[in-house]
This record gives sequence, C-alpha cells and structure tokens, in this order.
Amino acid sequence: MDADRSGPGLAPVPGSVLGIVANPMSGRDIRRLVAQASVFPNSEKTNMTLRLITAAGATGVERVLMSTDAMGVAAGVVRARNKRTSRSGRWPDVEFCELAELTGTADDTRELVRAMRKQGAGVIVLLGGDGTVRAAAAESDGVPLLPLSTGTNNAFPEMWEATVAGTAAGLLAAGHVDVEESSYRAKVLHVQAGSGQDGAHEVALVDVCVSSVAHVGSRALWQPETLHELYCSFAEPHAIGLSSVAGLLRPTARTHPDGVVVRLAGGEAAGRTVLAPIAPGVIAPIGVRAVEPLRVGEPRTVGLRAGTVAVDGEREIEFGPSRPVSVTLAADGPRVMDVRGVLAAAADRQLLVTNPSGSPAAREDR
Repeated sequence: MDADRSGPGLAPVPGSVLGIVANPMSGRDIRRLVAQASVFPNSEKTNMTLRLITAAGATGVERVLMSTDAMGVAAGVVRARNKRTSRSGRWPDVEFCELAELTGTADDTRELVRAMRKQGAGVIVLLGGDGTVRAAAAESDGVPLLPLSTGTNNAFPEMWEATVAGTAAGLLAAGHVDVEESSYRAKVLHVQAGSGQDGAHEVALVDVCVSSVAHVGSRALWQPETLHELYCSFAEPHAIGLSSVAGLLRPTARTHPDGVVVRLAGGEAAGRTVLAPIAPGVIAPIGVRAVEPLRVGEPRTVGLRAGTVAVDGEREIEFGPSRPVSVTLAADGPRVMDVRGVLAAAADRQLLVTNPSGSPAAREDR
C-alpha cells in the first residue's frame, strides 16, 4: 500500500522508518491465574498498533515495519488497512516483516528487531512486557526502543496512551528531534553463574533477585521468606514488582549512574519491613536487613550458597556451591526513547504548530 500523502500532518520524510513489534504472547503468564494481573487481549494490541500507525503518519514517517504473528494482531492491522479510504487521513506505507518460522518465543522478537534495524528503523516500538524488552535489547544495537506495557507485571515498559507515544516515536523516527537528546542509555545487570561449559549468563533490565528456592519451577516469585538478595538497575517508588522494595527504600532514577542492592531477611529477623506491591494485587511485608548503592562495574558475589536467580521477576538460573553467582551493574543497556523529552522538545520548538499558510510556526516567547 502506498503512503497516503493527503490529509493533515507533517510532510512525509523520505527514508524515515518506524518499527512496531507486538508480542502476541505478552500478558499470558501464571500471574493472571495466581494474582489479579491484567489480561491484555490481542485485540487491544491491534488497536494500539493502529493508533501508533496513525500518529506516525501524522508526524511524517514514510514507512512502518510491522511484526507478523499467528494470533490475530497483524491480521487486524491488515483488515483496518483494507478498509481505509481517501478521507481516512494520512497513513505511512505499512510493510510486514515475515519470519521463516514463528516459534512463539523470545527468538521471534529478537529476529524481528534485527530485521527492522537492518531495514533502517529509526525507532522500534515494543508492545509487551519485561521479557519482550529484554529480548529486543539484545538486537537493538543503538536503535532507540519505546517499550509500551502490555504484559502482566511490567517494571521496565511504561504505560502510555498509544496515540501520544506514537506521536513522540514518529517525531524521532522522522528526524524532527535528535536521538541523543530524546533518548537515554539504560543500565543493565549482568548475572554470571559459574564458568566454562557449566556457566550461564543472563542480563536483567530492572532487577535480579536471589532466592533459596532450589528449582526454577513456574519461574514467578511468590514466597517473600525465600528472598535473600535484590539487585536493581533503578528503583522507582511507584513501580510494581520486587524493584518497588528498593524504590521505597532508596529511590534511584533510570538515568542515575548507580543502582541499588537490598539485603533481604530471607525468613530471618529483619531490621525493618517494607510493605511493597510485589505483584498485581499482592502487597506483602518484605523484611530488609540493609540497603546500599550499587556502582557500575563493581561485581557483587551472591552470598547464598545454593538456590535460584530470578531475572526481571522470573527464575532463570539454578546455582550451588560449585556454581557461584556474581551480579554486575553496567551502563551498556539498550537506548530507550524518552517520550516526555520528545514532546517537551516539540512544544518548545513548536514542531506541531503551523501558521495559516500551513508551514511550521515559529516559537513565540510568552
């Protein structure tokens, strides 16, 4: 479908590309069953995608690359595209990234992001949860990501109305604002368990929690008395999940150079207790022994001799005395778009304001 260049909005910018990855599996884990987590239907992901595409067209994006899936999200976009008329407003060219095989795993996200990056995407919007962002981050290679929450227990993706988020993403993808001023490099936590063939490495965007539970099992963390150590790349007091414990003790911004370490009571006597929202509908008292900053580049060795390590809320690694674990904060995470920053720049420069002739308006000092 050729880009519709009629209707209101900024003129299409040749070569500008926006990617959209809608994970059809997000919002489907165990937390829907054992807590009051939201169920995010794929029909709403389709609606969000349509709003993103509309906003991209209005802000001058020439092409949108859309993920494909077998659960109806992309099909809904096709149906909406086929119903459009000349009076529907400007849409960019919408192209679908076809994968050789859909696995229903994080591999799909990694392959889609890699393909979109190679096709020139200036921004990639992610509809999913923490796991979706973690998979995308591995292949983003400096392309700004805009994670929008459509999962069950998301600490990294933010809640934005898709029209607003799409407007910001479109301005960045079309080059109306600079990447450096409108995005930031996220911190991440590198987890190393053992070495050699027995070694395992994981990367967390938000938190790493060490538990005395011996097996990965259902992955989710539900027993506060089993939690011993918590490492956070950032800690917001308004967060949901384990990072909220650190956020209520030592708030640390996403752009602050440090992270946070919390020594949890693990069922033993605690110096203090934090009442924290560790999961949707679950507010639990968490015993705390100590809290301190976590510096970039300083490996921390886990004190517990055996147990499991959870990465962004899901247990991933089993360890024991012969497989010690270390956690290191690094500043080499994905580049993440700052929606507020982009729209503040747009307002400051009057990027979305025109004069009667239809040309961009000059800024008026008030």
